[in-house]
Amino acid sequence: MKVLLVGSGGREHALAWKIARSPLLKRLVCAPGNPGMAMLGEIRDTTADDAEGQVALAREVGADLVVLGPETAIAAGLADRLSVAGIPCFGPTAGAGRLESSKAFAKAFAQRHGIPSGRFGVFGEAGPAKAFLAGFDPPFVVKADGLAAGKGVVVATTLDEAEAAVDDALGGRFGAAGARVVIEAFMEGEIASLFALCDGETNLLFGGAQDHKRAYEGERGPNTGGMGAYSPAPVLSDRTVEAARSQLIEPALAGIAAEGAPYRGVLFCEMMVSAEGPRLIEFNARFGDPECQVLMMRLNSDILPYLSAAATGRLARLPAPEWREEAAICVVLAAEGYPGQPSTGQVIAGAEADFGEAVTVFHAGTARRADGALIVSGGRVLNVCARGPTLAAARDLAYRAVDHIDLPGGFHRRDIGWRALGDRPPARL
Repeated sequence: MKVLLVGSGGREHALAWKIARSPLLKRLVCAPGNPGMAMLGEIRDTTADDAEGQVALAREVGADLVVLGPETAIAAGLADRLSVAGIPCFGPTAGAGRLESSKAFAKAFAQRHGIPSGRFGVFGEAGPAKAFLAGFDPPFVVKADGLAAGKGVVVATTLDEAEAAVDDALGGRFGAAGARVVIEAFMEGEIASLFALCDGETNLLFGGAQDHKRAYEGERGPNTGGMGAYSPAPVLSDRTVEAARSQLIEPALAGIAAEGAPYRGVLFCEMMVSAEGPRLIEFNARFGDPECQVLMMRLNSDILPYLSAAATGRLARLPAPEWREEAAICVVLAAEGYPGQPSTGQVIAGAEADFGEAVTVFHAGTARRADGALIVSGGRVLNVCARGPTLAAARDLAYRAVDHIDLPGGFHRRDIGWRALGDRPPARL
């Protein structure tokens, strides 16, 4: 198969790494790609949200399959354009992708289809939003309606902080993504991520994980796109997974099809595992980042048949995927200033060393300088991933590799996996 993989982050490097191992692969083109992906396939300088450019590239390479990595490609309608061109695409249409691209749409959708979630309100003006906040007890959850790279969510411990978050979003901090805010009731429990593939009719569970959104150890600091992840997650018991499948995932897939936008691709269900059962936090229309990285480390099956079947309506013919009996962990190395304005241009040393078969370093915010040096080009720079017979063993391997890498001014968390390992008490918000 000739595959065009759209995107340039750690998630896309992990997908490229797994796709490159498929005996079905004939050619892999990554657009725009990154230095790590350049070691696995061809790189083309076409941005993920340039739908016309990506369709032209798919035609040029004779792609049998286009895999959409980031949410920006989905929101740009790339799947819609590829459908018109007759090119199979792993990724939902822009209409189905509204489950992620608009939190207001997703919350109202969940309400329409009986998907359990929290109380919410949607506002385009600060006055009514702040009046609505007064009806909640802290902590307060304030979200930008649109896509904000995982940074548009504020969990505020005081009313003043929540009101400031409303002002920030509506005042333009997130551009058009913050033209409306969604205010939600805070839900108690553990957050977990569950994934399902769908081909428009059939769905198939495709792994679960837990990530760490806060920037700093002890679950402190601002929300980020994710500072680390691990799989499997003990909180995702068989009972919880079955409840999430029947109460969250299947109603969502049936509902979006009933509303005229059958879903093809991967549905990422972020849930709160509460005493009352799983409750929807939000849907995402692509693999999580960094959850995808640990899933690819554990996936034993060839991924290409699953991506292709989801794109072409043939998932019912495939068995459930096989997973390694190992744990996997991902530690994100971030640039100084992230999740605000990251510092870029620093030379990275040690990231391309051979850490052994059980450790893989996925590139995210990196670039290659003219002299060949690897440099920082974004906020989340590298994803150091490892697998092992236990999560503790995988963690030790990952941090051993982390300690070998020199990222000037960068930072990372040292407590990834604490919930599963039980070696760090939960911190107060």
